[in-house]
Amino acid sequence: MFSAFSSIDYQSIRAKTPAETAVKRLNGIGEVLSGLDISSIHTQDEMARALWTLDTADKCIRMILTEFRTERDRDVVREAKSLIDLIELARDEISDYRDGGRILS
Repeated sequence: MFSAFSSIDYQSIRAKTPAETAVKRLNGIGEVLSGLDISSIHTQDEMARALWTLDTADKCIRMILTEFRTERDRDVVREAKSLIDLIELARDEISDYRDGGRILS
């Protein structure tokens, strides 16, 4: 049931540095988000699920930044900022979708 989490943890353990561990975790979040297809959102439930996914990813990214605050390097900060920016763009796109009347009630 938690095999996805155990594989992420296994990859993190194999990292050579704490910063590499943080980047691997951030990359995992990016992989999950890459499966989010905003154009396939047609209902309020699908929109809520997509927004929940984005919010959860954002919280995970911020937790990683907190956990690795003393080990941050440019790669960690760059990857986190990139993901946070993409999350904001996705939220805006979902909002535009909703405001454009493409989301069914």
